[in-house]
Amino acid sequence: MPPRPLLPADDLYARLEVPVDASIEAIEIAWRALLRRHHPDVAGADGLAHAKAINVAHDWLSDPDLRARYDRERGLHGASTRTGRWRDPAPTRAAARARAVRRPVEEPGAALARFLERVTALSADDLDRLDCAEQAPIAFVATIQRFLSDEQLGAVAAAEGAVEARVPPTSWRRPIVRDAVLGAVHEIVLGTFLDEHLDEPFRGRVRERLTRGWDAAVGKPRHGPNGRDVEALIARVEQLDGEALRTLASAGAVDSLGPEPWPSDATPEDDEALRVSSVLAGRDVGLLLEGRGLDRAALARARRAAARVAHLLVLRHAFPAAEWERLADPWRPLLLAPRRSPPAAVRQRR
Repeated sequence: MPPRPLLPADDLYARLEVPVDASIEAIEIAWRALLRRHHPDVAGADGLAHAKAINVAHDWLSDPDLRARYDRERGLHGASTRTGRWRDPAPTRAAARARAVRRPVEEPGAALARFLERVTALSADDLDRLDCAEQAPIAFVATIQRFLSDEQLGAVAAAEGAVEARVPPTSWRRPIVRDAVLGAVHEIVLGTFLDEHLDEPFRGRVRERLTRGWDAAVGKPRHGPNGRDVEALIARVEQLDGEALRTLASAGAVDSLGPEPWPSDATPEDDEALRVSSVLAGRDVGLLLEGRGLDRAALARARRAAARVAHLLVLRHAFPAAEWERLADPWRPLLLAPRRSPPAAVRQRR
C-alpha cells in the first residue's frame, strides 16, 4: 500500500482562489485558468513554482477522498459536501444526456439575440413554471468571475441587464425565476470560456445545471402532458362544499403521506419538466382551498391531499395502470372521475 500523502500545510483553497465550498467544476476552472496565468512561458521562471503549487492544490481538491481528508484535518467540517448535486460523483441521467447532446454551433451573438427574443415573449405560464424550477447555481458564476477577462465580465453584465429589461419586474423579483433566466444566459455568454476550461463530464454537468430550470419550464404546457386531467381536478375542487372539503382533509391518511411517488423508471432529478408540472399543479389546486372556511390545520391537510392528486394526474402516463389506480384510489370519491367500466362484451367474456 503506498504511503499516505502528507497533508499540505497551507490553504489549498486560497492557492486556487476559490471558497471552501467550491464545486468540483469551479475547481477545474480555477486550476486551468491559474495554470495559464502562471505558466513559465507567460510568467517567466518565477511562474514554475506557482504552477507546481497550483497542480498540488488541484490534485488534492479534485479527488473526493483527498479533499474530504484535507477538509477534515483542517477543521473545515462539511466543506466538501455543501455543494450537493454539484459534487455527486454519479451525475443524473439528465446530466449524462446533456453531455451526449451536441448543441448546434451558433455564433454567441446570434444565440444571445435569439434568447433575448424568447425572454421577451415569455408567457404567464412560462413565468409561473420558472418559479417552480430548480434554482440555477448562480453562485458558481460568482465563484469563477475572478478568472474572466474584462471583456467577458462586460459581456456578462450587458447580457444580465438586457435580460432584466425584458422580464416583468414582479417576476424578476422572484429569485428562482431570475436565477433560471440568468443561468441560461450565462451558459450562452460564457459558453466558449467554459468549453476552454472544462472537459467532460464537468462541461456537461455545468451546461445541464445552468440551463436546467429554463429548459424544463419554458415552452411547456402549464401542467404538463396531462393538463386536461389537472384542469378537470381544478374544476372539481372549485365545486366542493364545506363538508366535502373537511372530508378531503381527513381522507387517505393525509398526515402519514410520504414524498410524492414516482414511477420506477423516472425520478424528479431526471425529469425536471415533470417535477415542475407537479409542483405548479399542486400550487394551483391548493390556492383554490383558501378562504373556504377551513381552519389552518384542516387547510394544510386539504392542500396536501389535493396536491397529491394533482401530482398523480401529472404523472398518470408514466405509471403502470395498476399502480396508478392503487395510488389514486383513496382520493377517487371526491377528486377523481369514477373508474371506467369495461364494455359489456368484455364483462360477459369474464
